[in-house]
Amino acid sequence: MTDLSLEDIEFIKMLANSESAILQADMNEAMRYMLDVEIGMILREYYKENTMDVKTGWIEKFKKVGITENEGKSAIACARRLGIEIS
Repeated sequence: MTDLSLEDIEFIKMLANSESAILQADMNEAMRYMLDVEIGMILREYYKENTMDVKTGWIEKFKKVGITENEGKSAIACARRLGIEIS
């Protein structure tokens, strides 16, 4: 399990607080790759811990860096609207 980088934190908060239509319009291939591979993996593990009681450690990591439960859920919802498979 990796730690959250500043870039990861910024990206998750951006997902949590942005409209998916705006993000999709401005998304380039590098952002799409990061969302699909890196952030997607984090959000999938966070989702598992929240819904399946699988201890991944991501809830605590999110809390530690100031990402609230609502922001985590919003980031997951936005990622799904952008076509990222979470569950």
